[in-house]
Amino acid sequence: MTPEQSPAEQRPATARTVFFVSDGTGITAETFGHSVLTQFELRFRQIRLPFIDTVDKARDAARKINEMAAVDGQRPIIFSTLVQAELSSIIRQCNGMHMDLFQTFVAPLELELGVKSTHTIGRSHNIVDSEEYKNRIEAINFSLAHDDGQSHRNLADADVILVGVSRSGKTPTSLYLAMQYGIKAANYPLIPDDFERGKLPSALYEFKNKIFGLTITPERLTEIRNERRAGSKYASIENCRYEVNEAEMMMKREGIRWLSSTTKSIEEISTTILQEIKPNRREY
Repeated sequence: MTPEQSPAEQRPATARTVFFVSDGTGITAETFGHSVLTQFELRFRQIRLPFIDTVDKARDAARKINEMAAVDGQRPIIFSTLVQAELSSIIRQCNGMHMDLFQTFVAPLELELGVKSTHTIGRSHNIVDSEEYKNRIEAINFSLAHDDGQSHRNLADADVILVGVSRSGKTPTSLYLAMQYGIKAANYPLIPDDFERGKLPSALYEFKNKIFGLTITPERLTEIRNERRAGSKYASIENCRYEVNEAEMMMKREGIRWLSSTTKSIEEISTTILQEIKPNRREY
């Protein structure tokens, strides 16, 4: 790479620029876009353009997209969730490969349901969802208060109690379940004292039907622990093998449902847990 090279020449030929354009946060467009893009073994430069809710903002977004098309020498890919037809039309005129999620799905649904959609900006985040929002906040507070075995209080309110050795993925999974689904998740580390007793922490037995276990390969566990406490006994491969083996034997003895987090994303882990605990789902 040399200073004389243009941005398009410096960027690998396989890279494509992707824009996520929305009148809201852009999370819906980005989530859908990511699901589609992962099917292609290419590199993508991703840019989110949220809160495009006026004509001026739409024109500014269009300018940015067209400028990138000129720099790249190829059309950007645009995932759009703009509700207003006027704003969507501005983005559609850009020099890009346009994928409008609302046009793709809302129009056919209007025909099928026999009613017109509201075409309301931010509909998915308005007061109708205040109860769901409150539930998510309560779940987040619950998960934080019950992280890493900090508290035994109100475990009866937990939807799920995650157990596993330290650094097996319990905390991020608990928080993901709380933030995305409003699931109240407590988590408890299985430690050498538990292994010596050969039993789960006593506070958990009353709620055994809510327990779900996470495990991990010793090799991956030692990598993760060395990032935190390099060269310690805690991170040694011998200790990791011991803890993982003891934890898995305990979960088998206790009849606890469990899975390995080694090669699974938080989304995959959470989906499996939801399938197992089957929380009540609200109607939309």
